[in-house]
Amino acid sequence: MRILQATRGTPLNSEDTTTQGPGAQAPGPHSAGTGPRSKRRRCLGVFGVTAAVALALDFTSKEIVLANVEPGERIPVLGEILQLTLTFNSGAAFSIGTGFTLVLTLIAIGVVIAILRYARNLRSLPWALTLGLLLGGAVGNLVDRIFRPPSPFQGHVVDWIELPKWPVFNLADSAIVCGGVLAVFLAWRGYQLDGTRDTGDGDGAPGAGDGAAAGDDAGRAAGEAAPGRAPGEGPGASRTDEAGADGAPGRGASRAEGKTSGEF
Repeated sequence: MRILQATRGTPLNSEDTTTQGPGAQAPGPHSAGTGPRSKRRRCLGVFGVTAAVALALDFTSKEIVLANVEPGERIPVLGEILQLTLTFNSGAAFSIGTGFTLVLTLIAIGVVIAILRYARNLRSLPWALTLGLLLGGAVGNLVDRIFRPPSPFQGHVVDWIELPKWPVFNLADSAIVCGGVLAVFLAWRGYQLDGTRDTGDGDGAPGAGDGAAAGDDAGRAAGEAAPGRAPGEGPGASRTDEAGADGAPGRGASRAEGKTSGEF
């Protein structure tokens, strides 16, 4: 009896292992928990490094100019195209609001806090770069306002880059402008902080029709090519889409929410 039980039990155990093994790997409970966390850490790393580099370049360049250029002095670098001109700005960018230094300092602190709060949801490398530039530039000018003369929280920002017919600015201003341009572009393209893309409708999802035959159903193509689909859903989703079911995986969600997951 023991021999029979052993021989009968062995196939059952091996069969359970084969059925559970692929199932445990296919949904990716281990990888699903590791992937998003690793990507979030990568995005936060890019965010932090970008902000630190922007801040370091801005602070170092200001200290070099302060040590070598007199206030109001103009040093040609590329003739009249680019000059070094040391000025002290008590207002916002481009010398706007010179009489509201303290108010602008408080606004800058609020901007830094808002950027840090948004960064908690980062899953997109382009957005990590964008927010890093914005944070580095904002902190660069905020350091001037808090620590430079004439008084704490009312300090004047050091500007030193002069272009023809353009107000004098610094590298922090450049980082803020570049970050702002990137933010507008990413928002226009529908890229979200969490790495998804808001397309407005499912038919506009990137890559929805890549590799599909010309006569394939649009819902079948979206269901097969939509990023982030769990393994094993493809054939079922395709058959359901061909049958015209309203609850087809990937199709209904794409049309209803207008979002697709991705690695952008």
